[in-house]
Amino acid sequence: MTNITPQDIRRALLVGDEIALIDVREEAEFALGHPLFAAQIPLRRIDAEARWRIPRLETLVVVYDNGEGLAGDAASKFEALGYPDVRRLEGGLAGWRDAGYELFEDVNSYSKAFGELVEHNRHTPSLPAEEVQALITEKADIAILDARRYDEYNTMSIPGGQSAPGAELVLRARAAAPDPDTTIIVNCAGRTRSIIGAQSLINAKLPNKVFALRNGTIGWTLAGQSLETGQQRAAPDAAGESAEEARATARSVAYRAGVKRLSWADLEVLKADSARTLYLYDVRQPDAFARGHLPGFRNAQGGQLVQETDHFAPVRGARIVLSDDLGPRADMTASWLAQLGWEVFVLDADFTGDLEIGPDGAPAPRGPEGRYKRPYEGTDNQQAAMQAYLDWEYGLVAQLQNDGTHGFYVI
Repeated sequence: MTNITPQDIRRALLVGDEIALIDVREEAEFALGHPLFAAQIPLRRIDAEARWRIPRLETLVVVYDNGEGLAGDAASKFEALGYPDVRRLEGGLAGWRDAGYELFEDVNSYSKAFGELVEHNRHTPSLPAEEVQALITEKADIAILDARRYDEYNTMSIPGGQSAPGAELVLRARAAAPDPDTTIIVNCAGRTRSIIGAQSLINAKLPNKVFALRNGTIGWTLAGQSLETGQQRAAPDAAGESAEEARATARSVAYRAGVKRLSWADLEVLKADSARTLYLYDVRQPDAFARGHLPGFRNAQGGQLVQETDHFAPVRGARIVLSDDLGPRADMTASWLAQLGWEVFVLDADFTGDLEIGPDGAPAPRGPEGRYKRPYEGTDNQQAAMQAYLDWEYGLVAQLQNDGTHGFYVI
């Protein structure tokens, strides 16, 4: 098996060459430290996940472990699946560290680091838990919009909050708060989706005052305040004039971020380019996707695609095309992916033609084995772990600067 040096990997990242840097340990070990743009596929899941997550067989695949002896077996699995260019990171994780390069903890690290960079550069306004609780108590004119997936919202939520998953925010915020004097507060479990969600509404020029809930449900819990469980409130769908406003403003944001637009004919040209990986994602909610989606597109809720980009697109340097029957969800999602350094397109397509129905055939979800226990999910997290997580996030902007490979920008 051929080795590749940390310096060659860094060079590929800097010039935009395609590379899939794969940590083949379990997620819990991956979360202890990894290169910024590493993605994680445990050895036992390579057969199930590799062809789905790395669809172009000619992609340069680099595998590594931390001295456990997994990388050789992982390379053999990739080669047996038809990948001709599989290499091992010279020295493994220790080799990366010894080269003087940064290691990032947790999961979805570069998306979270980007969220911190957005707040740092744009000074995204936020309110602490205590102030939001005071507004709730005094029955102030506020709308609390939860930017997480619906199942996360249903597990535990801020009192009075409504579910409006990330890419839905620009569409639903106008319907949830039609009065421009209503203050909108966007929350998630920690920080990233609150920041990105609030800044999305600000970028889309909503007339309302918009704030992120500082530190999300973690901050709420650390303040000693109670969360609701089992709630099913959903922010209303946009319709009529509010939907048209959302469409126009989201497209303007995408344009400012440098997002390109495609026709079906253009997409066929990209599909024919065998030298580049192409990801096709429909960014609507899973139920809408299952009722009818464009042929060949997979499903990734827009907010989650921004939050978990390393999972959905582990090939750094690939192209991404997004679709959405209304437009704003794809435009806003694309605007963030562009700022994350991706070559991203929005497909202008008619959803009244022949559509595929049902799920997209993604590999079965992973079970609990080897999973990293996130300190922002569920209701049984230790306060020390939650505070440590927040402290880690605060330090990500400095880590990005030290790493120097990210290529992120903030409009």
